[in-house]
Amino acid sequence: MPSEVEQGILEQIRCDGLVGSGNVTMVPFGGGVSSDVWLVEEEGSEPFVVKRSVAKLRVKAEWFADPARLLYEYRYLEIAAKIAPGAVPKLLSKDPHAPFVAMEYLGAGFENWKARLLAGDIRIEDARRAGETLGLIHRATRNDPEVASQFDTLPFFRQLRIEPYLLATAEKHPALAGAIEAEAARLATMRECLVHGDYSPKNMLVSDGRFAVLDCETAWFGDPAFDLAFVLNHLHLKALLHSPKLTDLSSLIEVLSASYFQITGADKARDRRTARLVLMLLLARVDGKSPAEYLDPARQDRLRSFVGPRLNDWDGTLADLSAQWFQFL
Repeated sequence: MPSEVEQGILEQIRCDGLVGSGNVTMVPFGGGVSSDVWLVEEEGSEPFVVKRSVAKLRVKAEWFADPARLLYEYRYLEIAAKIAPGAVPKLLSKDPHAPFVAMEYLGAGFENWKARLLAGDIRIEDARRAGETLGLIHRATRNDPEVASQFDTLPFFRQLRIEPYLLATAEKHPALAGAIEAEAARLATMRECLVHGDYSPKNMLVSDGRFAVLDCETAWFGDPAFDLAFVLNHLHLKALLHSPKLTDLSSLIEVLSASYFQITGADKARDRRTARLVLMLLLARVDGKSPAEYLDPARQDRLRSFVGPRLNDWDGTLADLSAQWFQFL
């Protein structure tokens, strides 16, 4: 029997014409820590995905966020589809204020980039497409007043990123708290372009002919360095996981960064902001509210020993950080 929530969604998608009056199944599948996600199937029709945000995120720490943030996923999907066709799932919902978003299901032929990386499947093309896609969205929305007005979402970004990643980490590292808190305050004032906010390999699906980004409910009009740092942080973490093997992950970091800056134009200040943020996000993935599940205690300690002596005085570039990281590993 469908739950009360599922029954309500089913009634709404029937009213919206997304399914007919026949037998429809809603199969729950991985929604991560912040969402419920279902695969909706009706005989004779293409399956699609329905997603709704949850108020209490599924982590050990107490972490709450307003489910109304789903509106911004809808808006991001609309905008990104125009900038980079195919780079996000096709939006099927018609009501941006509905309590769920219906979208294209990317199934057969697609692989999750995080799963590839965890398995040691390192493909330069994946990094190139990730960098180019991000660069296109940042470039197209830079200083756009209409997009800025649609994504005045700092309260959500605080709930989902600044507080659980930066401020929660600062509480556990008093000696580094000043630098981390200063960065949190700076991020809150920066408004430059449309930022995905969760630009992570777990939210990227890859196939031979397409690269698609998912889960954009954290979207915010802010600092582009955050998105770039967020994805590069994950590549640094995978290198730690696989160390001392697979140091060719350094090539992914180099290619993603180069592909991004080729689209947006060279920006030394953004490069340095990004590198500093990567250091903070590395530490956040062991001591913030969303720790990386694949790092054992020994690797967590190694990470702390790398970040701790560097963070307060860091003023290097992404290339500097990568060189030091891989030498350390």
